[in-house]
Amino acid sequence: MVYPHTRFRYKVEIDGIDAGGFSEATGFDASIDVVEYREGDMETTPSKVPGIKRYGNITLRQGLVDSTAIYDWMITGVNGAVDRKTITITLLDEEESPAASWQVINAWPMRYTAPDFNASASEVAIESIEIAHEGMTRVS
Repeated sequence: MVYPHTRFRYKVEIDGIDAGGFSEATGFDASIDVVEYREGDMETTPSKVPGIKRYGNITLRQGLVDSTAIYDWMITGVNGAVDRKTITITLLDEEESPAASWQVINAWPMRYTAPDFNASASEVAIESIEIAHEGMTRVS
């Protein structure tokens, strides 16, 4: 029997370089707007034609570490031109071999969120980055 892959074992690469451990990667979606078109002599249901293609923003969350790479990528765009990169997210099987990969092209950070702080909580400090992009492809 073939079992589906679990979703908790994955890796993230930015421009081919291991981007570190992320506790969550969300927002992978693509959609095509539907445009309804009806000519004056059509008596019933209008035709539906494809419109604009859209890709959802991807959010990556990770425990705060000493590296400032994610923050620095955001600040580069805040202070000047955005730095577009290719992000590859790979789902790993039980042996940690690639099971499926998605490549996100022309990606750039559009929002960085620093951790919330609470002196009475015993939780990991999580930072997140929201990434806009211009396309997503399943490459394996």
